[in-house]
Parts: sequence; structure tokens; C-alpha cells
Amino acid sequence: MTNKYIYILIMALVTYAIRVLPLTLIRKQIKNQFLQSFLYYVPYVTLAVMTFPAIVHATQTPISGMAAFLVGIALAWRGANLFSVAVSCCFIVFALELFL
Repeated sequence: MTNKYIYILIMALVTYAIRVLPLTLIRKQIKNQFLQSFLYYVPYVTLAVMTFPAIVHATQTPISGMAAFLVGIALAWRGANLFSVAVSCCFIVFALELFL
């Protein structure tokens, strides 16, 4: 029973340290170009890592999820707006799951 509280306390301290230490240790502007670009892309990579498995596994078959993902990437690459990409992906999933 007490192990649960120790685990929760350690998780809280680690989470707090991860969020507070950069604010307290880094006072001046970051001039390293590599570090700047790394920090710039962290939110995008995190969002992609959380979203991609959900896209593939939210459908009944992973094939339809992957096909919708590829169609969505192709449409977005060609400049389609978010609404048309989403509708197209939904249609692809619906059609593939209907006929497979």
C-alpha cells in the first residue's frame, strides 16, 4: 500500500523537475542552431507519435487506417485544406471497410 504513494511521489517529483529545471537553469537565449531546431520540432514529433498509432488502430482493419493516412498525407502535400483531408480520409476508411 505504501509503495503506491512512493511511486506517486517519485512521479510527481520527476514531472515537476522536468518542467521547472529548464526554466531555472536556462536564463539566456539559446544560440545553438541545432538545439533551437531540436526544440522547435519536439511538439510536432510528439503529436505525430501520439496520433499515428491511433490512426492505424482506430479502424477495424489496419489496412484501411494506413490507406486513409497515405491519402491524407498526399492531399495535405498537394495543399488541400483540413476539412477536405478529413472528409477524404473518412470516406477512404468507410469504403475500404465496407468492401473488405
